[in-house]
Amino acid sequence: MSLQASSQSVGMQKCTDEETFYMHCRAAYLTVFRSSLASITSKHQLCRVLQQAGRNPSQATLNKHWTPRTTKLNFDDFCEIVKSERPTEAHELMRAFRKMDINGDGYISHSELHKVLTSRGEKMAAEEVDAIFSLADTNKDGKLDYAEFCRLLVSTAEQCQIAALERLEADAKLKRQNFGNELDSSPKSSASTAVTVPKTEPDTTLKKDSRSSSRPSSARSRRSSLSNAITMAASNTKNIKLAEHTSIQDWHHTCMKGSFFLEEDGGITSLQYRLTVPQTATVYLTISPLNLSQRLEKPSSWMSVDTAVFVVSGKATKEDSTLVCFTESRDKEKCCWKGELSAGTYCLLPFTTGCRLTRRTRKSVSKAVTLVNRTDTGELDLTRDFRGALSDIFEVIDLDGNGLLSLEEYNFFELRTSGEKCDEDAWAVCKENFDTRKNQLSRQGFMELNLMEASEREGDPTDLWVTLEAMGYNRDLEMVEACPFLIDVYCEEGQCTLQPVSLESGHRILNTALQRSITARSEVKTLRGQENVLVYTYRGEHRISTVIANKSSQKVTVHVNNEQSKNCSSSRGMSVFAVEVPARTKMVCQHVLPINERQEWTYSCVESIIPCQ
Repeated sequence: MSLQASSQSVGMQKCTDEETFYMHCRAAYLTVFRSSLASITSKHQLCRVLQQAGRNPSQATLNKHWTPRTTKLNFDDFCEIVKSERPTEAHELMRAFRKMDINGDGYISHSELHKVLTSRGEKMAAEEVDAIFSLADTNKDGKLDYAEFCRLLVSTAEQCQIAALERLEADAKLKRQNFGNELDSSPKSSASTAVTVPKTEPDTTLKKDSRSSSRPSSARSRRSSLSNAITMAASNTKNIKLAEHTSIQDWHHTCMKGSFFLEEDGGITSLQYRLTVPQTATVYLTISPLNLSQRLEKPSSWMSVDTAVFVVSGKATKEDSTLVCFTESRDKEKCCWKGELSAGTYCLLPFTTGCRLTRRTRKSVSKAVTLVNRTDTGELDLTRDFRGALSDIFEVIDLDGNGLLSLEEYNFFELRTSGEKCDEDAWAVCKENFDTRKNQLSRQGFMELNLMEASEREGDPTDLWVTLEAMGYNRDLEMVEACPFLIDVYCEEGQCTLQPVSLESGHRILNTALQRSITARSEVKTLRGQENVLVYTYRGEHRISTVIANKSSQKVTVHVNNEQSKNCSSSRGMSVFAVEVPARTKMVCQHVLPINERQEWTYSCVESIIPCQ
């Protein structure tokens, strides 16, 4: 099998595994709730639904996911919990029981079980132990055959999951109600559009084709729906040359680095920038992931993350900002725009959809990478691995790329990692004690600063790990929750200036610019029977994005179903979800990218109104 075929197979297998996982989650959820849109409202409900998913949550596990501040959890939250909690396996249960088996004969007496379960770990009441023993001691000889008990316990959990899946498949009406699956139906129930781009001619005019509806008549009275299907060609290897490299070599050039950071709540944080154009001129703007790898054959893992820049003018408020342009053409990893900008000041807003920069299930690491060790003389020193990570961090925060850190650059790092700034006096002390050049901190000085912090804490790496995790690193010293990027600006007339201005997450200006970029260049449709609810679908060269506009005086809940999509990844991280849109509001629904760009991909989405109960 070729390397390309292997990668395609892996990509499709990943998609299939994900679909299977969510199908199991839905099946478990619907054994407890009538709809996947219902919320978990108590710790008891959370325990029940996790048990149906084959998990055996302890009280500590439940307390971790249901804190005193928790009031409800939705289906998305439930799926994330199931991902993070491994199912109990027979060999783990056996290992625990063997520790109780004092005689090593394969049996546990009632007294042995009672002593352990009422005195260790999460202590159980005597009545609870008696109930367990009564169920497990099938021949009533006062002894528990724990191997058979473990087998029955795991088998029962598996049978619960199988029964839930069978119930879900058998009850087609329930499946349609909760998931909006496409089935044969009357053509009057929904509007459907299919757009196909031939592989051989990616720029060919879109062909539209009306198809019969996929909404069953029984659901028509309950929901108004809209179906869209768009097939996108595999990514072309040819570069889109907006500007010949030879033609821009003589242009004025400025650049600035930055990084996207994934937050605990799933939001994405990034620096924003101020671009000053001294006179009207043609400008060539690009953004691309920044490769920090020293090995050409193995680029940084985040190089596939999608990037874009939105350019807005006006004051930094939602009402006054005006979308000027955004990068949407691709040249390899670069996302580009070329056009004329009038003299003035603009705000540059870096953007990534979140389809490829996502929170990963954190691996359980038995032992974290060592950050600090002692030399032969007993002095503390930074390990080689930690120095490598710090060197990469230095590259990211050295925004202008001059090999030195100014106070402004260092403060962006401080705000990110500690939430505080370094004042002039502290910076003066820093310059006196660590290697500096031109009143700026060198790479060596940055290493010395981190060594001093480790020394002050006698080698305790706790605070060092706080810094690393804030910069997107895991305990294996892999940058998995960040994507460094580089912005380049070429100006044909006059020297443009580019400055970092803030570190923002979900900034209202970016959200407004994003909505306007979608609504201005997309096909708009109304949901049948809901003239005040519009769906805008933007089809870019490498991305599909949708906005839902609610023009009514009441909030609406829209059920979104992507289950028929192929080779697609949604920014929501789910194939089925619901979006609540307040009255007279627009909201970005989702962004969709291909999982494997070398394969054709199909976006197939059904949006349905969920009636108020």
